[in-house]
Amino acid sequence: MSAVAANAPGNGAGALPQAGFRPPNIALTTLGLALASFMQVLDLTIANVSLPTISGNLGGSANQATWVITSFAVSNAIALPLTGWLTRHFGERKLFVWATALFVVASLLCGLANSMGLLVAARALQGFVAGPMYPITQALLISIYPPHKRGQAIALLAMVTVVAPIAGPILGGWITDNYSWEWIFFINVPIGLFASFVVGRQLKGRPERLEKPKMDYVGLITLVLGVGALQILLDLGNDEDWFHSTLIVWLAIVSVISLVVFVIWEMTDKDPIVNLRLFRHRNFTAGTIAMVVAYAAFFSVGILVPLWLQRNLGFTPIWAGFATAPIGILPVLLTPFVGKYAHKFDLRMLASIAFIAMSLTSFARAGFNLDVDFNHIALVQLFQGFGVALFFMPVLQILLSDLQPHEIAAGSGLATFMRTLGGSFAASLTTYMWTERGAVHHAHLTEKLSSYDPATIDTVTRLGGGDMQKGAAVLERMISNQAAQIGFNEIFHLLGIVFLVVIAFVWIAKPPFQAKAGPSAEAASGH
Repeated sequence: MSAVAANAPGNGAGALPQAGFRPPNIALTTLGLALASFMQVLDLTIANVSLPTISGNLGGSANQATWVITSFAVSNAIALPLTGWLTRHFGERKLFVWATALFVVASLLCGLANSMGLLVAARALQGFVAGPMYPITQALLISIYPPHKRGQAIALLAMVTVVAPIAGPILGGWITDNYSWEWIFFINVPIGLFASFVVGRQLKGRPERLEKPKMDYVGLITLVLGVGALQILLDLGNDEDWFHSTLIVWLAIVSVISLVVFVIWEMTDKDPIVNLRLFRHRNFTAGTIAMVVAYAAFFSVGILVPLWLQRNLGFTPIWAGFATAPIGILPVLLTPFVGKYAHKFDLRMLASIAFIAMSLTSFARAGFNLDVDFNHIALVQLFQGFGVALFFMPVLQILLSDLQPHEIAAGSGLATFMRTLGGSFAASLTTYMWTERGAVHHAHLTEKLSSYDPATIDTVTRLGGGDMQKGAAVLERMISNQAAQIGFNEIFHLLGIVFLVVIAFVWIAKPPFQAKAGPSAEAASGH
């Protein structure tokens, strides 16, 4: 392997001048980077509410339509850990520009697709090229800002991470209702072209650390097989009744064998395609564990609350979106202050406060019932936003703090991959647990009912206005809703405990928590 550090004679691995580079217009560069990330994260959820319309227009079944989501998630999960290798080969600026431009092309293909097969293929391409965009944006933002402002840059990305998934279903539903589903993809074209052009121009001449790493074919093949099979397993598990399905069993076998071989190979290979040795850094390991577990719990909230609102409280999709949207208000308002003043506090303390706030909101939901009103739901969502505002930025800065500058892109990609996988596990396990607990409580609630019991007969008769069949259907619906509500409350009680447990992982990390820049970078930036 030959290494070339452009314009960096005499610099060591950790002393690259790129962190001292300043674009001609840092605000414009930041806007381009933020828009690209917002666009990419938005597309994780924007198509969800449009699936019935898409499947109807393209003549596909409901099961086929779910592959519009699954294909994006699978290819995205595969691409994320490859960020480090791609960065070494192409450089951060070029990789960002090309990934964003290809994202535009893939979005255009999605909108022009005239069959379900073409749409799924275009979404797979879109997911793959989207993989490096978020980690590279993180690395570029850290490198162009001086050390005392890097917290603000990370806070900006944290806000994007929170707001975009919330805005996705609302925006997707509005576009689909008022225009057509194709426009949920077409809106990416002007945004992506603007971001790609602006960042490419502004970062022209930025020094890059380039290498010519060999292609690790064993690592690549086992990564694709292992992560692909695992992601499909998690996406289809509930629909296929998990391990009662032969398909799920085979996916599990392929995933386990491939990932075991992948980990062993990557830890022993001299030039791995995914640098798992990054976990030698204490803060990176502790921060990544905290991020994965907390994000999985946070993602569970985002999955379960809208489902509960629609299935059990009878909310329409758009009103469910309005009820959950307040979670994004405080992160938007507080992010500038968190980014500006967070360095004055112990980041572990800020993260702990965040997890306590998120735990309290989970315990509050554990006390909900079927008569809870819109205002109460929205108020709890609003307060959780306080925890979210203090969650992402401190934990991101902790996990990046002991990485060398040239490791940040790879570390961010690996951490984002782990976080994404944690979200996938959470989505599958949460919906599975809710269904199972609902079934258990349904059995408990009905075990004393009998068609020979006078009290049961009387209740059914009154509920149906004299019509026994109608009354039985009403009673069944009431019992099912109550059983689902008890299961909902149990899961949120568990999530409240999980958020408290995560605090322990944060305190394993040790300061300082400043994202590193090499000596020459500091000199160049004048700090």
